[in-house]
Amino acid sequence: MWFPEYRPRRLRRTENLRRLIRETRLSVDMLVYPLFVKAGRGIRQPVPSMPGVFQWSRDTVVEEVKEIHQLGVPAVILFGIPEKKDEKGTEAYASDGVVQEAVRAIKDACPDMVVITDVCLCEYTSHGHCGVLDGREVDNDPTLGLLARIAVSH
Repeated sequence: MWFPEYRPRRLRRTENLRRLIRETRLSVDMLVYPLFVKAGRGIRQPVPSMPGVFQWSRDTVVEEVKEIHQLGVPAVILFGIPEKKDEKGTEAYASDGVVQEAVRAIKDACPDMVVITDVCLCEYTSHGHCGVLDGREVDNDPTLGLLARIAVSH
């Protein structure tokens, strides 16, 4: 393998030059904090497979959001954990669903927080697929209608 004898470093010589030409930047302004929300009160339950990640109830998720808001994190993404699952994931679009209630509570507490939601059925369906099944296959047409209902409810 051949390596050049001289490697120009003129664009890395000073901090200001490095700042000027840096391709990748990461700041708190770019962060989205994932939160898993479930029904109940006073819940802050660790997720064993994801160290440092918790499942939150609506009341505790608001306290967590207030704390990260103070740190300058501009956005959260909510993933719902329903109390019960069924073939069509009806809790995903219920007006009193865990995500819907969490969105309202977060926006009441931190109106300028950007709240992103996971518009998906897999966590809400008894079969774990992201859509309505026709036999063993996801049927896209009825699935799209349900995904629209979820989005509107969020």
